[in-house]
Amino acid sequence: MTLFEAEVAADDCTLSVIDEAHLGRMTLGDRGLEREVLAIFLRQSSIMLGRISGADFACAAAAAHTLKGSARGIGAWRVANAADGVERAANNGAGQELGRAIAELEAAVLEADAMIGVRLRDLRDRLSHE
Repeated sequence: MTLFEAEVAADDCTLSVIDEAHLGRMTLGDRGLEREVLAIFLRQSSIMLGRISGADFACAAAAAHTLKGSARGIGAWRVANAADGVERAANNGAGQELGRAIAELEAAVLEADAMIGVRLRDLRDRLSHE
């Protein structure tokens, strides 16, 4: 997927929280790898949100950039789009805009993390029966 396609996908409100086709391509259809990648995203999203909250503009932008890349890697386009908003606001030194962008990112991450938690449970159950 090109950057343009990812941006278009991020704006499509009909998408699921995680782009299943993209995640499947990125993990080569390997359910074990999918589980590992999603678990890493859960940990990293929490760490990056912690770094963004209360950070100076440069640190917030860097953490948001990291989270944006991770979200794109698993097809979490809403998270990637929201992280991009935080990165842009932080790079512009826009305090009020940054606060709104962080709130949007937190909501997107919460949604993605909830869905990933359910998916990890389902994957664990499937893998234990194989």
